[in-house]
Amino acid sequence: MTETLFGGPTLPPAYPERAAWGTAPKLRAWQQEALDLYLKNGPRDFLAVATPGAGKTTFALRIASTLIDSGAVNRVTIVAPTDHLKRQWADAAAKVGIAIDPNFKNSDGQHGRGFIGVAVTYAQVASKPMLHRAKTEAARTLVILDEIHHGGEALSWGDGLREAFDPAARRLALTGTPFRSDTSPIPFVEYAEDRDGIRRSRADYTYGYGNALRDHVVRPVMFMAYSGQMRWRTSAGEEMAASLGEAAVTKDITSHAWRTALNPAGEWIPAVLAGADRRLSEVRRTVPDAGGLVIATDHEDARAYAGQLKRITGESPTVILSDDAKASSKIEEFSAGDKRWMVAVRMVSEGVDVPRLSVGVYATSTSTPLFFAQAVGRFVRARKRGETASVFLPSVPQLMALANSMEMERDHALDRPEKEDGDGLFTPEDSLMAEANREDKASDSLTKGKFEALDSQASFDRVLFDGGEFGTGGEVGSDDEMDFLGIPGLLDAEQVGMLLRQRQHEQLNRRNRKAPAATDSAVPSVPDHRMLMDLRNELAKNVAAWAARTGTPHGVVHTKLRTVCGGPAVAQANEEQLQARLRKLQDWFIGRK
Repeated sequence: MTETLFGGPTLPPAYPERAAWGTAPKLRAWQQEALDLYLKNGPRDFLAVATPGAGKTTFALRIASTLIDSGAVNRVTIVAPTDHLKRQWADAAAKVGIAIDPNFKNSDGQHGRGFIGVAVTYAQVASKPMLHRAKTEAARTLVILDEIHHGGEALSWGDGLREAFDPAARRLALTGTPFRSDTSPIPFVEYAEDRDGIRRSRADYTYGYGNALRDHVVRPVMFMAYSGQMRWRTSAGEEMAASLGEAAVTKDITSHAWRTALNPAGEWIPAVLAGADRRLSEVRRTVPDAGGLVIATDHEDARAYAGQLKRITGESPTVILSDDAKASSKIEEFSAGDKRWMVAVRMVSEGVDVPRLSVGVYATSTSTPLFFAQAVGRFVRARKRGETASVFLPSVPQLMALANSMEMERDHALDRPEKEDGDGLFTPEDSLMAEANREDKASDSLTKGKFEALDSQASFDRVLFDGGEFGTGGEVGSDDEMDFLGIPGLLDAEQVGMLLRQRQHEQLNRRNRKAPAATDSAVPSVPDHRMLMDLRNELAKNVAAWAARTGTPHGVVHTKLRTVCGGPAVAQANEEQLQARLRKLQDWFIGRK
């Protein structure tokens, strides 16, 4: 059964055909359920948390239309993070008969005739809250607060929103990422203490990535992690070298290795861009208009990456810079076309709706969970069932933890325990989202003047998917890399998991065949210590991923593996025993007993 956007109450499918942004002619099951809840309770404030790509705009416009038709409201104000999003909202509303003015300026005082309301930015409201309060009081106003977590970015912003919209008849708050890396309260959001005494945001309706993936509303995301050897010179003139993502190194060394990898003058980023383009070519075999996005740290890097992509593909990518007055029109042109690549600074991670984006390169050292979730959200918007997404990223612990926790639903906490669980998802020193999104010439606490990147080499590390890790590593261009770059572009989540497990098994078998055979029967068999160390490291990574996914302590996971598979502790286990445990873990990841 189907339902037009403003039609009768019939049960919709979970996966409608992709329509223009915010104007799907059918309601998805979660949208209908949330709408029923809203209409049943008729709340003044309602917070809907839905993963990026799930269809928050369609849901919000349906509520707006219903309230307008019933006479409950006669004015609509939409608050969005960026100018680009203001125009997207206005375009979407126009397609369903709601006239919204996105060009309203504070100096105008009144919106244009023929419009029922305006679309403004959070900064616009914060600069003149009393103006917006007067407009809100002058009518029965519905305020739609898109990505409401931005309301907590600065004290003045939060105070301004409260001042401006306290008199509103209805307030509808939307977000795909309710958590923040700080403890600034978000206006019009209810907080309640959990059992640990920490005040956390409480949503009226939540539709997370895991549910959306099971409903085929969003794409499954494969994270292609690349490591490699890095070499740089410190400010003291000392030359340093480390492997990207290497365990048991300091935070500073990891940060410097990460920055070295992203340096356009090295060999790491060109190799990863080439791998991403090969992946895009594979996806375009079944999704001809699939596109890619590189998220860069700053203008300088963005231009350099664009030049490298042109050399790789022979086609000039679309470059989106924050100070470009034509940025919005360039995004719209790219979205409507079939060009292969777009390169943008970090600010583009939120507010860019380009459904054909299927491959991404996370070429920034920003690692806040909020920014990462918004960046990945650019690639999960499904148009038809079976589309997959691939995000290429440096193999560093911070990003690996975030990639492995994609399905974790986290609320915004006003309080923090003295020490978190060590997963890096919440730390007091995390920057505000405003700082994370601000284009600057440095990243985190480092500046380009504090060290000199000398050399970088790339190697394929592993694939992360659904909390599991696959692959045994390999050189760039090797069969081990191509096994995963060549995965078909049209697969559902279950098929992706099965194929990744199959490729993992094939690689382990290939590695075993390549192991040197004994040439002299008189020489006793000697264990290959390098092979054992690789297998132990691989097992440790997968145990950590399973522990993060299930909340089971690492030691308990190891004990269960020993019970099921037999054999001694990891340190004493032989190659066959370690491989058996790896296979069992992969069975658990795809739901086999």
